[in-house]
Amino acid sequence: MKYLILASSLLLASCSAWSTADRNDTATAQPAESSSYDDSSRFLQQLSLKPGEQVVLIAEGDREPRSAGSYSIRLYAGYEPRFPTDDFLDGLIRPRDGSIEKVVLETADDSDMPSVVVIIRNAGSGGYLSADAFKLDQTGRRLQLSGSVEGLANDADPVAELKKQHKKPE
Repeated sequence: MKYLILASSLLLASCSAWSTADRNDTATAQPAESSSYDDSSRFLQQLSLKPGEQVVLIAEGDREPRSAGSYSIRLYAGYEPRFPTDDFLDGLIRPRDGSIEKVVLETADDSDMPSVVVIIRNAGSGGYLSADAFKLDQTGRRLQLSGSVEGLANDADPVAELKKQHKKPE
């Protein structure tokens, strides 16, 4: 009888401990499992709009496939050359259907401030191109989408197509 009571007590104690541990695990937030995602092929580029002035940083979305997702364009004051991204001013997030192929500074209109042109190549068999152009607003502290083209042939010049949008009628 002693052995039966002892065995029952041990069994009850182990069930109670297991139940308490289970409740504790579910009552507190557990960190998500870490993954070893390789973000090294993600597009990331920093450009100065003018020497010693604003800096833009263009990046494909974190942990997104290269073939589709989003990208961000962020504007920084760029006051301190050693730390050009210390003073955030503005930013936009845009969808992308493809990978960012390159970013260029181009004067797409009559202003002396260059536009930032993000060129995206579709991952499909046609390799179609699209491009978004951004410029600073009148305050010089905010980004604006100033033009966009898409569905261009894979050998087209997206900057030239954007410039056609900005031509004034004669």
